Amino acid sequence: MSVFPKGDFYTRHFQPSGKEETLVVNMGPQHPSTHGVLRIIVELDGEYILRCEPVLGYVHRMHEKMGENRSWVQYWPNTGRVDYLHALAWNWAYAGAVEKLAGIEVPERAEYIRVITCELNRVSSHLLWWGAYLLDLGAFTPIMYAFDDREEIMDMLQMPTGSRLTYCYYRFGGVSADLSDEFLKRLSRFIPYLRSRLPMYRDLVTENVILRKRVEDVGHIDEDMCRRYGCTGPVVRGAGVAYDVRKAEPYSVYDRFDFRIPTYPEADAFARYMVRMDEIEESLKIIEQAIATIPDGPYLSKSAPKPKWSAPKGEACFAVEGARGKITYYVASDGGRTPYRVKLRSPSYCNLSCFAEAAKGVILADAVSILGSLDLVIPEIDR
Repeated sequence: MSVFPKGDFYTRHFQPSGKEETLVVNMGPQHPSTHGVLRIIVELDGEYILRCEPVLGYVHRMHEKMGENRSWVQYWPNTGRVDYLHALAWNWAYAGAVEKLAGIEVPERAEYIRVITCELNRVSSHLLWWGAYLLDLGAFTPIMYAFDDREEIMDMLQMPTGSRLTYCYYRFGGVSADLSDEFLKRLSRFIPYLRSRLPMYRDLVTENVILRKRVEDVGHIDEDMCRRYGCTGPVVRGAGVAYDVRKAEPYSVYDRFDFRIPTYPEADAFARYMVRMDEIEESLKIIEQAIATIPDGPYLSKSAPKPKWSAPKGEACFAVEGARGKITYYVASDGGRTPYRVKLRSPSYCNLSCFAEAAKGVILADAVSILGSLDLVIPEIDR
């Protein structure tokens, strides 16, 4: 039985399995737990999922095509709108690719500023994920705490960037503004404050038996599945693989800081949950070290390109570690003012790809838990 109109393209290609009394339904694109406009076609036998298929295309904004008709400098705002929760990581990936292509040097102070702001943005992203995930599972209180702490981060990042969400702060050869003493003092006070909140998060949520029943032994995505689908970030680290671009392919000044890569071998939703909670503390450690050792000097290279700059011929690729996994920008230039080609590698796209396999045979309520544990940003998938 299907509840779709006969003319629906996807359901014409999603034929029921032939079992009697199965139901093919939509989960999304307006379902609250899909966090945007993700549609999943699900075939159910009672409450159990026989199979499912994600459907994309509802918020396609053509970021790659737009890169071909905007100048190198004009394209900057697009980078903050791919993954709006960790926009600075996408800023950095684009900056790194073009700097690599053109041989642009980045001042040492600018590298430290990028680390501080990107890690702070990562904490903000993980806090929103934490609150939203618990909301998906039926708990309302945690998102209030998460947004309370995240609000402080957004207030701080607004000081150098001028924005609160879709940041456009990095530049080829540095950043657009220096960090003020007021920002650094405020951030130094915030780090111990957030650390003091983490035990409360653990007692309120992590050790809560209701959460444990919803996430433990649910949504197994092991190392083999991660490799087959190209999963990265907390998804692969939740399968016990210590892969992090900051360590595996060191960039900027990350090799100067002491931090660990949290991993959990259980490969379930709870393992992915714990990776992100641990990463909040590791990001705070990185920020603390960067503040203590940030050098004086310029925040933008003297050779930074002007608005009508033309990149040299060639191609370059640059990867960074985003809150959801490995972000890669590939750029190709024919020597003109606009890129010949811009290609984005989105971690959420790969992480979503394994959902159909991971959700097969589980009850529908557990599919919500699995989907939330992937920490998907739909506009990043549908770029």
